[in-house]
Amino acid sequence: MSHKIGLISDVHATLDPLREALTLLREAGAATILCAGDIAGYGVELEQTLALLNDSGCRVVFGNHDLWWLERHASDPAGPAAQYLHSLPREIVLEAAGKRVYMIHASPPASLMDGIVLLDEQGDLIAVQRQRWARILQDLPFDVLVVGHTHQVFAESLGGVLVVNPGSTLFNHTCALLSLPELKVEFLALGGREPLLAWNWGMMCGGEQS
Repeated sequence: MSHKIGLISDVHATLDPLREALTLLREAGAATILCAGDIAGYGVELEQTLALLNDSGCRVVFGNHDLWWLERHASDPAGPAAQYLHSLPREIVLEAAGKRVYMIHASPPASLMDGIVLLDEQGDLIAVQRQRWARILQDLPFDVLVVGHTHQVFAESLGGVLVVNPGSTLFNHTCALLSLPELKVEFLALGGREPLLAWNWGMMCGGEQS
């Protein structure tokens, strides 16, 4: 029997697309939902977003915007948002349907900034980038690698591992459904909007603000 895992990322303190993604994924049969980080940043609904993630049982890893938020609010380390973000792990490993899934924010081994960029600004695959990451990931001992950070939408086999970025619920208007053991990925559109495969390309090339 197929085991379905919902994938979201880069929700950036914006409630409505996150709520829609969680609803769609549960309706699609997701037994588990994973979020590849960057809960904070850009939006202004951080506390509501944290509450929704917590109530949904979504498993979340720490992202660079979460780190930056904590640095900006270091004077209030006991606040509920700070406590939640401090509690997040840098990586999550789970096994389902005989497959091993590894989730980090940007790239192994738990980098917050070195994102996996595979697409150009039109959303087309960059061959040299695909080859580069296939070499980097060739010894990764997992069947699936889930990442976020780059605000790109893709599912590519790289170095023997299926690498999935579900895209940002806010900026790409997407989430994803992973089926195991088939290693099948379906991307779901949010807000009635056309999925944007690559968002904010100029910033991604600089690698500082994603």
